[in-house]
Order: sequence, then C-alpha cells, then structure tokens
Amino acid sequence: MSDQHFFFTPEQESEITNAIGKAEKATSGEIRVRVEHKSNGDAYKRAVYAFEKLGMTKTELRNGILFYLSTDDHQFALIGDKGIHEKVGQSFWDSIRDAVISKFKEGDFSGGMVDGILKCGDALAEHFPYQEDDVNELSDDISKGKL
Repeated sequence: MSDQHFFFTPEQESEITNAIGKAEKATSGEIRVRVEHKSNGDAYKRAVYAFEKLGMTKTELRNGILFYLSTDDHQFALIGDKGIHEKVGQSFWDSIRDAVISKFKEGDFSGGMVDGILKCGDALAEHFPYQEDDVNELSDDISKGKL
C-alpha cells in the first residue's frame, strides 16, 4: 500500500493542511502533522524523534508543535517545543490531546486534527503573534513515509 494517502483521504489531508495554514497566518509559530503506521511501542518517544528529524527544534522562537499519529498502534501524541510549552504549560497540552482523542473515538480523525490544530494556532497567536517579516519555517504538508 502506498504511503501517499494511507490514512487520510486527499480531501481530509487538504482540510488538515488548510487548518495548519489558517492557524499559522496569525502566528510566527509552526505546526506539523506526522502520520506513521507504527510507533514501535511508545508514541511519545517516536514523536520526539520525529520532532527532531523534521527540524522542529530549529524554529527561531522554539514555538513548533507536532501532532503525531500512529495509525496501526492507535496512538496519538502532541508535542510543543520549549518556547510555547513555557507559555501554555502541561494542562494546555493535556486538554488539546483529550479533545483530539475524543474526536478520534467518534471516528472523526481529520476533524480531531483540525480542531486541535486550530486551538493550538489560537495559543500560538496569543503568545507568538504574526510578525510582518515572518517566514513559514516548516512545511505545512503532512509528514509520512521514511524519516
């Protein structure tokens, strides 16, 4: 099976990347989505690995956020870099994670991602407002396949 659209349909991928674009329009922060078949046991550890491999620790203000989904393992992790984590705290991540997982349990995987992305975008906009000279430092496309 091709990894091109192995979990989300092309329409769902478009909804997700559009949500990332919308969220990032009001902030200097960066949001990525990583989807893999397997996390090899620990989704959070795998998400940390993906966060680093995707260059997310290299954003100027350390304000990147990664939504990580392991489809075969039914695992989800959410990671915010140091800059945004210091502003919002652990309870913020827990509430977003719980809201996303709640949608997943209803079978609405793309809706869960979109809602979570937009909520994270609001927090990023509040703490890291868009700057006139802002550059999109990371791709908005869903990351999948080999890292």
